[in-house]
Amino acid sequence: MTSSSAPPSQHIPVMLAEVLESLSPQSGKTYVDGTFGAGGYSRAILSTANCTVYGIDRDPDAVKIGKELAKENPHFHILEGNFSQMDALLEGQNVRHVDGVVLDLGVSSMQLDQADRGFSFQKEGPLDMRMEQQGETAAHLLNTLPEKEIAHIIWYYGDEPKSRSIARAIVNHRTKAPFINTLDLTKIIHAICKRHPGQKIDPATKTFQAIRIYVNKEMEALEQGLVAAEKILKEDGRLVVVAFHSLEDRRAKTFLQLRSGKKPGTSRHQLTPVTEEKSPTFRFIEKKAIAPRDAEVRLNPRARSAKLRWAVRTAASSWDSFEGDPSCK
Repeated sequence: MTSSSAPPSQHIPVMLAEVLESLSPQSGKTYVDGTFGAGGYSRAILSTANCTVYGIDRDPDAVKIGKELAKENPHFHILEGNFSQMDALLEGQNVRHVDGVVLDLGVSSMQLDQADRGFSFQKEGPLDMRMEQQGETAAHLLNTLPEKEIAHIIWYYGDEPKSRSIARAIVNHRTKAPFINTLDLTKIIHAICKRHPGQKIDPATKTFQAIRIYVNKEMEALEQGLVAAEKILKEDGRLVVVAFHSLEDRRAKTFLQLRSGKKPGTSRHQLTPVTEEKSPTFRFIEKKAIAPRDAEVRLNPRARSAKLRWAVRTAASSWDSFEGDPSCK
């Protein structure tokens, strides 16, 4: 954690050039950085145009950084809360419509690099994982949830083929001693999922990711956040979403496809029928996800799984609910 408004030195905003190109900040307009984090996007937007930026974050550590930035730049405002409620948070500031929204999903580098937050299997710390630093910890959930539910969480949110074995080992472990720190869980996963020579991704990655997503209700927040962004964006306003997980990207893709008027299909992985005729609320400019450049991935390996999607708001009335793919549920 740093006491200045400068972002932590290890923080590298992912796909920054592509985000700025898609968002296209203009002077005199208002933008929302729905996942402020260490403030990389907010600073870049403010540097690009003489505009107003509202940063939103539910992590108190990120809010502290945002308050320092707000002292330096009167065009920036930090709001503590979940981006899923951006419409209500902005209304509290007498702001009902904005010109752009950017969402950088998942966990931030700052959170991963703080051992006491418990997000990383690479650092010993309390098995916490709470972005808001309140509510039930990951340790509490692993110590109390039924084995079947733990297996489902690891399989669904982590796409881990050995989810049942990991869940069984978790339950066996807690009968002898409760989960307390990250290494307790890491050792169990490594005992079941062996790392092969040349394997770049640690076998613990999927399970830690799955538990973090569940603890923070990240998929529910994303669905609500996309709907909230639709409500507050002006005509020709831009929505930019950077996802790092297939479930995140699928939701963003589904939302923007439906909202841009794509007809529903019939298979499990296609879009479900819309019950009534609704006018498209977005124009999909780039129909395929934008991936990071190879040079960026070499400099910042955390960017390797990123996918960027963006669209432009039409004048149509918002739909007010997330409608989509059954595989999103």
